[in-house]
Amino acid sequence: MTALGILWFILIAVLIAGYFILDGFDLGAGVLSPFVAKNEKEKAVVRRAVGPVWDGNEVWLLTAGGALFAAFAPAYATTFSGFYLAVMLVLFGLIVRAVSLEYRAHDPKWKGVWDALFFIGSLLPALLFGVAIGNVYAGIPLDANGDYIGIPLLGLVTPFTLLCGLLGLSIFLTQGATWLALKAPKPSEIQARVAGLRRVLACISLVLFVVVTIYALVGIQPVMDPMLDIVRWALFVLVAATLIGVIATSKSDGNDIIPFILSSASALLLIVLFAASMFPNLVVATVGENITIATAASSDLALGWMTGITCIGLPLVLIYHVIIYRTFRGRITDEDLTEY
Repeated sequence: MTALGILWFILIAVLIAGYFILDGFDLGAGVLSPFVAKNEKEKAVVRRAVGPVWDGNEVWLLTAGGALFAAFAPAYATTFSGFYLAVMLVLFGLIVRAVSLEYRAHDPKWKGVWDALFFIGSLLPALLFGVAIGNVYAGIPLDANGDYIGIPLLGLVTPFTLLCGLLGLSIFLTQGATWLALKAPKPSEIQARVAGLRRVLACISLVLFVVVTIYALVGIQPVMDPMLDIVRWALFVLVAATLIGVIATSKSDGNDIIPFILSSASALLLIVLFAASMFPNLVVATVGENITIATAASSDLALGWMTGITCIGLPLVLIYHVIIYRTFRGRITDEDLTEY
């Protein structure tokens, strides 16, 4: 296990965390849309809240997948082939969500269909990402070549992985509620609804987080690096503290940026906790050998070139995000809804 291999383990975790934070509020807003948007104007507010930024946010997922392929090809092959049907459902969701956002304002005859696809296309990825992470953590059966030998799709659904999926979904919903509360016109009925939901969703996330943690330690009993025990417990406390912070600061008349920052911090810290719990494993095997950084890493030459390219490309991506979020900063106005 080389320093570059460890570096790319950390970088991929950062990319996944970036996706959970940024596309997390996109997906969460889409799932919440049928429940918080009661009329055409409020539905347009939800679409406008995510419309200018959703495509840029998905860059983090694509980059994480590409980085996993280049840095740890065996882990990429195992997960993307073993989780093939689940991956196809995620891609289906992301595609129909994008189509629904583009066509909803320009094809009012099919507005019911586009609204349904926006909801389904947001729900599938939000739920299945957590299920996938639960499987990678709890372990999957592998043969001698590192290929998944379990039942396709249904074999990935267990009580623990389903709980992980619900935890991921609740984190995304909390992100979506805090983002909509930050972007919706204030005062407005939809802003009041999502502002009230923040506290409820953060409570649900906190309960699920504690339940999943207890299940993992008592039921799964994974073998983890003992040198990171203190780090993991510190991260557990920080995740719980940020969710409690969302609950405490989610007042309807309060500052809406603080709950969003705390919610984003909880998503970031949750992925860091997952990475610290996995290290040095990339995929845990219930049958066969674990896929680790040492056994799956590309050559130091390849990882070195990737690091150099990242030093050039990552700042450009961050500059793009700064520009796009600065351009569309502030609350949504009636003038902003003309194209949505």
